[in-house]
Amino acid sequence: MARPSNRRRGRKSASPFLEKGLTVTVLGLGMWALSAVLAGHPMLGAAATALRTPAWWAIGIGALLMCVHALLSRRKSTRDAAPLNPSNPPEPTAARSQKPPRAKPAEPAAGPAGGEPREPPNAATAWGPAVFAAIEWRRFEAVCEALFAQAGFETRSQSHGADGGVDIWLHSKNATGPVAVVQCKHWQGKPVGVKELREFFGVMASHGLKRGTYATTSTYTADAQAFAKANGISALDGAGLLGLIAQRTPAQQQSLLAVAHEGEYWRPTCASCGVKMKARQSIGGGSPFWGCASFPRCRRTLPMTKAAAAVMPRTAA
Repeated sequence: MARPSNRRRGRKSASPFLEKGLTVTVLGLGMWALSAVLAGHPMLGAAATALRTPAWWAIGIGALLMCVHALLSRRKSTRDAAPLNPSNPPEPTAARSQKPPRAKPAEPAAGPAGGEPREPPNAATAWGPAVFAAIEWRRFEAVCEALFAQAGFETRSQSHGADGGVDIWLHSKNATGPVAVVQCKHWQGKPVGVKELREFFGVMASHGLKRGTYATTSTYTADAQAFAKANGISALDGAGLLGLIAQRTPAQQQSLLAVAHEGEYWRPTCASCGVKMKARQSIGGGSPFWGCASFPRCRRTLPMTKAAAAVMPRTAA
């Protein structure tokens, strides 16, 4: 995909309970630290004592708000899909990636069920930026999962649906439960900002994890890079991922390339249904787009890149 999508790809922003809880907790800890500094001062000792009560209140309220966030997240995961519990993560599958937003559906025109490319794109024979540009979000996540598996991690992921903010769970043979989580963003052109990194850090904190990797085909803003460095997040951009792949053996690189080009690698997957989308064209001769094959039951759509539109038959529906 050449254009980023918002979703989480459909994913909503972090809960206000989590954001406010973290803010209030940090405020309470700050007041407590200040009271500790002032406690030994002969003239400001009374002020230090006065600060401790509101500090405890702030810490308690912050913890309560974060508990509310955790309960609401668990309820939503139970309602929308099987919960991704760190102690019982889903069974291994091909990885999952940037999921598209629920765009306003455009009704397909009457006629064929959607035109298909006249011929599939030529698959690259070596790794480079063109591979990331050609593959869809689902294949990108599969490549990331395979890359971590080659590094010795046991990986867990799911193909579609609600994921609780985690694309890939990383497990170690020497530890119980996940040791880190991975978030994947198959974006082209638009850099990943600090907002996305803050949401990911909130997910890490909610699972009690201090390590996480954010992988994107795009780049990061300066603020996002600084936030990642300060909070134990490994921020891998497209160039960084290609650098890691280049360190693999030739056989491993070819294995990753085979994962990237598996099946109809150019055709996006519906983030809700997990099935390949179909080429559609809105009534009135608008630009072609991708629509879920389960339409009208599922109305998820994705914009079509110029490269994909160029190989569409003129009679596409």
